[in-house]
Amino acid sequence: MAVQSGGRAVERGVDRLKPGSVGLVGVVFMAVATAAPITAMTGNLPIVVGQGNGADAPAAYVVATLVLTVFSVGYVAMARHITAAGAFYGYVSHGLGRVVGMAAGLLALLAYVAFEASVVGFFAYALRGLVRAQLGVDLGWGWYAAAGLLVIGVMAWFDLHLTARVLGVALVLEVGVLGAVSLAVLAAGGGPDGIVGEVVNPLNALKGVGGSGAAAAGLGLFFAFTSWVGFESTAMYGEESRDPKRVVPRATLASVVGVGLFYVFVSWMIVSGNGVEHAVAVASGAVPGKDGNSLFFDPLGAHLGAWAVRVFQWLVVTGSFACAMAFHQCAARYLYAIGRERFLHPALGRTHPRHGSPHVASVVQSGIAAGLVLAFLAAGMDPYLHLYTLLALLGTMAILIVQTLCSFAVVGYFHVLGRHPETRHWFRTLTAPVAGGVAMAGVVALLVVNRGTAAGAAAGTLLFRLIPYLVIGAFAGGIVLALVMRWRRPELYARMGRIVLEDAAERD
Repeated sequence: MAVQSGGRAVERGVDRLKPGSVGLVGVVFMAVATAAPITAMTGNLPIVVGQGNGADAPAAYVVATLVLTVFSVGYVAMARHITAAGAFYGYVSHGLGRVVGMAAGLLALLAYVAFEASVVGFFAYALRGLVRAQLGVDLGWGWYAAAGLLVIGVMAWFDLHLTARVLGVALVLEVGVLGAVSLAVLAAGGGPDGIVGEVVNPLNALKGVGGSGAAAAGLGLFFAFTSWVGFESTAMYGEESRDPKRVVPRATLASVVGVGLFYVFVSWMIVSGNGVEHAVAVASGAVPGKDGNSLFFDPLGAHLGAWAVRVFQWLVVTGSFACAMAFHQCAARYLYAIGRERFLHPALGRTHPRHGSPHVASVVQSGIAAGLVLAFLAAGMDPYLHLYTLLALLGTMAILIVQTLCSFAVVGYFHVLGRHPETRHWFRTLTAPVAGGVAMAGVVALLVVNRGTAAGAAAGTLLFRLIPYLVIGAFAGGIVLALVMRWRRPELYARMGRIVLEDAAERD
């Protein structure tokens, strides 16, 4: 490992994550599992159809794919030169300075810590309902959450290769079942309206359901964008991947574009399979006995049979578990990255002597996630309406702000600071990052405007009202920490965001 200071790579004797643990396919699986296609589709698509863009929901996914692809152009340009477990933390530190970098690092840490507990809540909710319905056994959701956290914590103790294998299996299964129902609809020629081509026209993403206007369209676009949360985790695994300068950029683009095309196809087939008007009616709750899940269950049962519906329900559970495990790995690596620079307890920066995993940071993250779950359980809150929804909103607001900062950090790194003129390019490192940053800022604005609708029944809680202040507090706390370090511990301030993989370290 090396510490960048003044442009020189200096050995510091920091504990390394295990190199070569995963290849390109493993990193892609980790990133896509974090985005959790089956959870994103079943959780977000009904909202986009019922309250957002209506039958034009696929168009919203087209727009999100285009914007995130543009964002990724600058992101991968940074990844070719900086390889660090802190990802956004390191990128923003290099492009916008250490003070903003630390603020971005704490925001990203807040996001991933919240995401694991949030998705564990969804996992517990889905598993409890499924076991009760299919097996007739009813346990409190806290038991399912505890079991999920325990298994995740044990698996994270070992090197990344084990997690990548498990996530790979879960991902193949959930993509397989979503792909199967979509292909079945395509083969059958669609539903009552056939295959409706106009719903993928990106211009239709600006329409609200039933012509309701920009507010509804904005809500739909926001939920479309949130379906990708986690794709940026590719950069976190650079230190553990083989040939990170090639693997991380390729994995990032493969994740964004691949997931985007898949979302567009699945949403298009689901809307077509149900029929335009019927899809909107079902998603909005206007059809008695139907809910958002019926968008998937009805065509699945019609084309593949009742057994496929039961399998789909179980894959929603395994998919959410895989997503929670991937977010755990992200949070642990942020704790590790900040810990090894000694801004949190230095023990967080240790790696397992045999497995090379950030085992101390992982145990701490398990404790934090368990504490959050326990707090919601003790307050008598619902695992879906409260734990999942509120912490997902908190994490999404935080990570979208960090993504916005990262876009402008690309411009700062290559054009303001003049790093790597051989990579500097008018589109890849200037136009695309600026366009991506402005678009991401717009998504943040959509979240702020629509956060009450997104929270649903949880909008009346104290935590909902505190979400903007928690985000502001984390950002301000990072700024204060960096300024204090610059004044009192300049030697620590110098290494802020600068510990990177040695073969990727900058040299004058």
